[in-house]
Amino acid sequence: MSFFNKQNRMRVFLEYFGIGAAMTNAMKVKSFEISPEKAYHLIKGDGILAAAIVQVCMDRIGDQQQFLVLRAGISLHHMGEVVQTPIDVMHNAVSLERLAYQILALGEDTRVVMEATGRYHEPVARELHNHGIFVSVINPIAIHGYCTSGTVRKVKNDRKDALKIARFALDRWTELREYTPMDALRQQLKIFSRQYNLYMKSCVALQSNLISLTDKVFPGVNELFKSPQRADGHEKWVDFVTTFWHCECISMVSENAFTNRYQKWCKRMGYNFSAAKASDLYFESLGHIVTLPKNNNTKLLIQTAAKELTAMNELIAVVRGEMTRLAKELPEYETVHAMYGVGDTTAAQLIAEIGDIRNFPRRSSLVGFAGVDPAVDDSGKNVGNSKAATKRGSPHLRKTLFQIMTIYLRLAPQDEPVYQFLNKKRSEGKPYYVYMTAGSNKFLRIYYARVKECMAKLDESAKPSETIE
Repeated sequence: MSFFNKQNRMRVFLEYFGIGAAMTNAMKVKSFEISPEKAYHLIKGDGILAAAIVQVCMDRIGDQQQFLVLRAGISLHHMGEVVQTPIDVMHNAVSLERLAYQILALGEDTRVVMEATGRYHEPVARELHNHGIFVSVINPIAIHGYCTSGTVRKVKNDRKDALKIARFALDRWTELREYTPMDALRQQLKIFSRQYNLYMKSCVALQSNLISLTDKVFPGVNELFKSPQRADGHEKWVDFVTTFWHCECISMVSENAFTNRYQKWCKRMGYNFSAAKASDLYFESLGHIVTLPKNNNTKLLIQTAAKELTAMNELIAVVRGEMTRLAKELPEYETVHAMYGVGDTTAAQLIAEIGDIRNFPRRSSLVGFAGVDPAVDDSGKNVGNSKAATKRGSPHLRKTLFQIMTIYLRLAPQDEPVYQFLNKKRSEGKPYYVYMTAGSNKFLRIYYARVKECMAKLDESAKPSETIE
């Protein structure tokens, strides 16, 4: 760390940034020439972590405020006095604890501000918070959109990044929200949500692959079963083709023989048996022109694809359950879950992607974060004709919103304001993406109002009650 002193103001910048996983978990400090006019140091570690330690205190001599800012990579200060040379910080409990004690020694009015960088910022934020230090984690989008360069040149380096986050923290000193263990819970929920989306993509690919293979041995078999997926992730048609992997497994025996075998299979797999269904399956297996013969190679292809899909569905079921459990621990879950079109999974995904609603000062901030707000292209008397969505922010949130809008379209609740607005745009002849985006915008505004009210009540109840003597 480098500390710089000035008569009425002091600023220090410190940054961690990555050089790849080959460095293990160690953060190594490299120091360069330090002068009163310009000083900086570089900390290399296992991933990107932008952090600023900001201190505001009163000058001991006068009444002028002093500022101390430490930004996690380049340390830069003009016309300053070096009061401490750089130090080595290892990315482990011992070194982070030592760092916490050094920060505490700066004074009570010290704040740590860092960009959210997933797995890289979490250990640092948690350790410093546990030592009673004010920590604030900022969305990188907010930092990225903050301009302090004062130049038309496009400059991107560690020095400029350090200056940006430091000035951002100082400009929003009173607005900084403190990191809490609840934020760690939200981070876990977000990770589960992202993994869920990843596994769902894999599931779609595996399902398409299995359908493609079964069309060569039993065309349309996946359409013969209407049973929904069970809670454990099993689907009846997938389990069926695992055993009856070729239409000749059915058609080459008598109907009674297949019915008896199907009944035993249903009992073993935990599915309801229907003699009528068995009869339908038998006759549907007759007369097909197959492109893969009934042999061991075909059996291996079908059963392997079916087992892979089942395993992925089981994994998704576990992740979905844990994601819902985490979401239920958050105070706004019941409010979000009660909204029309929102189920257990979508409620967890909404909360995971949006995070703490108190981080958004206005409804427009949340809408802009989702990227479902119309772009503005006006200048003077010229009004831009294009009002396409900005598509900034979280694409995962937009995907979840579109899933909810699809439910609105399918169920068509006439008394729901979101559907009324959505249907109005559709009746006006707007393209699909336009009216789906408009509906998502409307939904988010309602979400903001309801969840904001919920959190306001929570904050009010958390205040200590005043006693009247």
